[in-house]
Amino acid sequence: MARRRLGFWPRLAAVLVKPTLTVWTRRTWRGMEHLPREGGVIIVANHLSHADPLVSAHFIFDSGRWPQYLAKASLFRIPVVGWILHRCRQIPVERGTVDAARSLATLVKAVEAGGAVVIYPEGTTSREPELWPMRGKTGAARLALATGAPVVPIAMWGPEQMFDPRTSKVGLRPRIPVTVVAGPPIDLSRWSGAAPSRTTLEEVSDTIMLRLRDMLAEIRGGTPPPLWERSPRTQRQQQGGVA
Repeated sequence: MARRRLGFWPRLAAVLVKPTLTVWTRRTWRGMEHLPREGGVIIVANHLSHADPLVSAHFIFDSGRWPQYLAKASLFRIPVVGWILHRCRQIPVERGTVDAARSLATLVKAVEAGGAVVIYPEGTTSREPELWPMRGKTGAARLALATGAPVVPIAMWGPEQMFDPRTSKVGLRPRIPVTVVAGPPIDLSRWSGAAPSRTTLEEVSDTIMLRLRDMLAEIRGGTPPPLWERSPRTQRQQQGGVA
């Protein structure tokens, strides 16, 4: 497994964090076989809560891979915190249009080096009132077109009970039920070799988010709504990000 080659700091992080999550959550994991054991992969997930990275990291680690998340580059400049993030192989990403190309290059390098890069295509926790997926930003689509790496979807439900972004309520009771399901790589062959035009990027992004929405509907039950649209003001505020 790829995680057997982990260094000291990633292993220490797993030793410190995993026991807490084992007590805090009651897990239903499905579809781990869809995560390749070796080689670069782009993992895309719906974004319910600030607890999502903990839950998805637990799932990805149990599948045999070390997850590499995007983090604001400013965090890497904080003493101690930045040092730990670097040692744990997390990825600094600059926000804003000026640094978008540099951030994409960093992500491409991580995937081509064989990393399991995790992206939340929405770029933020869902603003849809019932936490259904929103339309995504184009970062995951750009990375997929640039690398040709498999794009594996992960749908989650339950982290919102650990921290609900709508109410800022933290759930501290043990064994909160969480479900994480990985699906087969998304077929993006239609856009193989395509230039990253705005139309192409939006089509690829919508394809990714619709798959995540439908996977989430299988977990939650019921008929999912259309992808939630940000307000024009919110879209202007969030333009230019990579994730």
